[in-house]
Amino acid sequence: MTDADFERVRKLIYERAGIVLAEHKREMVYSRLARRLRLHKLTRFTDYLARLEQHPDSREWESFTNALTTNLTAFFREMHHFPLLAEHVSRVNGPVRIWCAAASTGEEPYSIAMQLSETLGSRAPDSRVVGTDIDTDALAKAREAVYPIDQVAKLDEARRKRFFLRGSGPRSGQAMIRPEISAMVELKQLNLLASKWPIEGPFDAIFCRNVMIYFDKTTQARILERFVPFLKPDGLLFAGHSENFSFISQAFRLRGQTVYELANPASSQPPSGR
Repeated sequence: MTDADFERVRKLIYERAGIVLAEHKREMVYSRLARRLRLHKLTRFTDYLARLEQHPDSREWESFTNALTTNLTAFFREMHHFPLLAEHVSRVNGPVRIWCAAASTGEEPYSIAMQLSETLGSRAPDSRVVGTDIDTDALAKAREAVYPIDQVAKLDEARRKRFFLRGSGPRSGQAMIRPEISAMVELKQLNLLASKWPIEGPFDAIFCRNVMIYFDKTTQARILERFVPFLKPDGLLFAGHSENFSFISQAFRLRGQTVYELANPASSQPPSGR
């Protein structure tokens, strides 16, 4: 992989997904894309990238994007957000709707569904968590709803018993999300840079955590502005621990630790997938 190849990769993934690849990501890019080259029996990155550019509608673009997407997640990650979510949804009349804009392999949207189940009780089955991600491989794993038992073991015993089924036989060493929880979660492929989002709002809360760090400030601001009509006037936007939206967009104001609300609630209008 030449310097020119690496720069082409950086340009293509930015144009396709808005991801900004830093210089120090070169080894990661090499190792992940080299697998794609071997699959296609290619030896030069130049040839692989040329093939992508010559076929803008090729399914290989999906694999290219998946390869360069980071899926670091866990159940109930950034735990301080969940009591705030519980407090917020307890005041909602009617079914609750949450958008998880970086569903990855499913841990986050399922954690949100578990929190809704704990908070809403008998009202929970009518509520929905829409989980979206650009990475189709990650979404496929999320739909399986099966995880290594050591990943689930980090949860307290009450949640393990209430929300998971322990695998046996071929599934030994694994745990599956209980059907009543997975039924609350709808998973869809969505590119935040797409001109139209295939979801309908408004939502009581949007989780967009540890996603914006991969975008430049211009892209961050544009996405935040697009979030506005997808959020109810009193809705909450949850950000990642290293993200600060206060100086990026005037559409939101800080409400708590990495939790935002609309600065002008009147600006929130029901969207139609825009």
